[in-house]
Amino acid sequence: MAEAPVSYCTPLSTSFPSTASYHTGWSILPEEVIRNIERALQNGKLLEVIPVTRAVMERVSRTPVSIAVTGDSGNGMSSFVNALRDIGHEEETSAPTGVVRTTQTRACYSSSLFPNVVLWDLPGMGATTQSFENYLDEMQFSQYDLFIIIASEQFSMNHVKLAKTLKGMGKRFYVVWTKLDRDLSTSVLSHTQTRKNIRENVQENLQWEGLRDPSLFLVSNLDPLLHDFPKLRDTLQKDLSNIRYHAPLEALSQICENIVNDKVTDLKERIAKEHFQDFLDIRDVDDLREVLEAYRLCFGIDDQSLHQVAHCMGKMAIEYRAITKSQDLRSLCSRDWKLKIMTCLIMTIIPRLRSCASCLCRPITCCLRYMSRPVIRCIRRMTHRRILELIAEDTKTVLKKILEDSTIPA
Repeated sequence: MAEAPVSYCTPLSTSFPSTASYHTGWSILPEEVIRNIERALQNGKLLEVIPVTRAVMERVSRTPVSIAVTGDSGNGMSSFVNALRDIGHEEETSAPTGVVRTTQTRACYSSSLFPNVVLWDLPGMGATTQSFENYLDEMQFSQYDLFIIIASEQFSMNHVKLAKTLKGMGKRFYVVWTKLDRDLSTSVLSHTQTRKNIRENVQENLQWEGLRDPSLFLVSNLDPLLHDFPKLRDTLQKDLSNIRYHAPLEALSQICENIVNDKVTDLKERIAKEHFQDFLDIRDVDDLREVLEAYRLCFGIDDQSLHQVAHCMGKMAIEYRAITKSQDLRSLCSRDWKLKIMTCLIMTIIPRLRSCASCLCRPITCCLRYMSRPVIRCIRRMTHRRILELIAEDTKTVLKKILEDSTIPA
């Protein structure tokens, strides 16, 4: 089927990609980003992760998001586009409006209120004789990131079919009732009851198709400051951030988790061989307080490192320390029963076993020491592995916070 003609009513940023490649998410990251993150995490330098993630997020913040405004013809879609952009109908860059159908082709607009956002004003359903399925294809529904379904006077079956189709496509959508001022002025009911009736009517129609709790806004295109318009703008800003950042955050989080997991696997192999000095700068491998701090330093979540990370992110150090569970041995043992048992074995049973052996005759002492060595080594390895696992989980938690704090507010 031929592509629908596009009317470009307001020049868009030259950095915007072509209409065929609008926002598709960031499921794949550049190799250089992955290498830089891997090098930082392998060396326990979380501070070096920050500029890498910030560079990604800064680029993501400029990713264009496309929003489609659709609905039945005559519902005031073009008027809504102007109201959302906070411009008058008489301005040169406004969407054409009128009492007759004015939008015959797709038209796109930009707005300083929503940087790097493309608003697509679609011809209303019924503007042409094509079927519902042909309308979806011709308007290229798959290319948009978010939909605003416009309704007024009544919530028709076309609106319901649109909402059901968009849910099936996994697309975000709002339902916006655009002529609330007229409804309030002509209804014999109170304003509160009129608004309630409209909401219930829309919700009941959608519930018949299994669509519950839709994002519903009652507005007046004549005054973007009244009714649900401010709430609509706030919700839209938040969703634009979610649309932009969800995929890259997921991708970065998965990359970080995989790198940490690989590091854990490597260290577990060294623990099995008791090559502790290869990666831990400690004097006594059975001094669990010293061991805990050494592992925290190895992964870059020791107090000094967390303080540096928080300072770089413009946050208080306590925010990062509060999300970790491994600040000291006592608190860690209180949270993890496995480590508590192992700690008890190392700190009580093993010293007693050694003490008893030293009080006996030499042959028995040698025998007990010989027999206790495999037990001590096994408990030691188990304890180190458990501390390693808990430190790794804390590292992942800190990394997620770094990623979230790296996003650029709308």
